[in-house]
Amino acid sequence: MFRISTALFTFTALATLFASGSAYAEVQYPWCAEYRNRIGATNCGFVTYQQCLETISGVGGICTRNPAYHPPARPRPPRDRSR
Repeated sequence: MFRISTALFTFTALATLFASGSAYAEVQYPWCAEYRNRIGATNCGFVTYQQCLETISGVGGICTRNPAYHPPARPRPPRDRSR
């Protein structure tokens, strides 16, 4: 019974995630790790350069700027409403 409940929970969670409209794909981070392996994997999930460097440490690769990253717009200063 426990295995069925766990499998049902996992399936439901994954179905909800994919049905909710891939918010994950919209998130962009400024740094990418390009791993040095046969398949040339890239992971663009790093907020800081240091975080990227720590991840590739020991496995090899380089950290580069994510070309798809666009920083959030700066908030506009409040307008003067005294008039």
